[in-house]
This record gives sequence, C-alpha cells and structure tokens, in this order.
Amino acid sequence: MSILTSPLLDAIPWLEHGFGTREAPRSQEGMASLKQIHSALSLVADRPEGCVGEGDALLTQETGVTVSVRTADCFPILLADVRRRAVAAVHAGWRGTADRVVVKALERMQAEFSSEPQDVIAAIGPGIGACCYEVGEEVGRRFDIVSAGRLDLAEENCRQLAGYGVPRERTGVIGMCTFCDARFYSWRRDRESAGRMISYIGIKH
Repeated sequence: MSILTSPLLDAIPWLEHGFGTREAPRSQEGMASLKQIHSALSLVADRPEGCVGEGDALLTQETGVTVSVRTADCFPILLADVRRRAVAAVHAGWRGTADRVVVKALERMQAEFSSEPQDVIAAIGPGIGACCYEVGEEVGRRFDIVSAGRLDLAEENCRQLAGYGVPRERTGVIGMCTFCDARFYSWRRDRESAGRMISYIGIKH
C-alpha cells in the first residue's frame, strides 16, 4: 500500500488524509505546503496550493484545502478538530519536538479556530523509531536524558499531546520505523539519496 491511513481519522467522514511511503507520489501539487525549517512555527493556509511560508505546522479550516508536510525520519503528525472542522499537518523532528511544535500547532488552532484539545484527534505517522534512533548527549539533554542513548520521538509527542489535554485514546500511532523498514525513505539510513514522503490532511468539498 503506497498511502497509509489512521483508523481514528478514517472514521471522520468530512476528512481526507494519508501518510506517504516511498511508493507514493512525491509531489505536493494541489496541496498547501511549507518551507520546513525544523522550527515550532505554525502557519494558516487559506489557499489550496503552493508554499505558504517558512514553518513546520500548517493549519486550515477552509473546505477544499489540503495541508501537507514532507518527511524522511522526522514524524508527520496530523490533527483534526472534529467539532470546529479544522485540521493541521505537523513536521516533528527532534528540534521541533524539543520546541513543542505539536503543542504550538494546537495553541494556534485554538487561537485561530477556537479549537479545544478534547475535540482533537491526533495521528502520528511513520518516523525513525526508538529501535534505531541513537542520539548524543546534547540532544538527549533536550529531552531530560542524562547521556547518549535512544530517543522515542513518537512517545515524546504523545506525552506532549496528552499534557495539552488531547485524550490519549484520541491519539493514534502508526508505529512503523522509517530507518529499519525499507518501505520508507530514511535520511539517516540513505543520507543525500533519500527522498521525501508526503503526508497530508484536508477538508473535503
């Protein structure tokens, strides 16, 4: 299967979404996109296509607009407010996760769309798993790890979502590691030859 979906998001009839694999299309044509900079910046998309600006989370409440991010080891996180019909696509690598990019996206959704955390469903797509993600002391310290070791970015984002008030049962994790699963691109495994996978979420017409 070239596109993966979340069972939690599949249950929302007005929504379309997907997590790309290396077999999926790599074009963001027809989608709103970002110049990703490993930040915690969130932008709002009000047009259906093109680069909105620099940042790592893209939000919309516009029907017919699909927001997207590109990843190759970092985690794509898709958010849907089922009450306000608002969505977001988040790019969460270690820098963004350390700066709480998913929480900043939720805060921006609350400011822009009056979203409340208890109304949000979150899906965390494929990324480099704790099975393969070794980090040094400097990165580890950003996550209260006292020495070099393995980092579980998916779990860290789950904790941040729960800490903000998103019910744990409303957070789904695909649980596939991009480094050890050849169905995905991995920057750490493939370096400059790695492609990028597109993950997206949008409100249907």
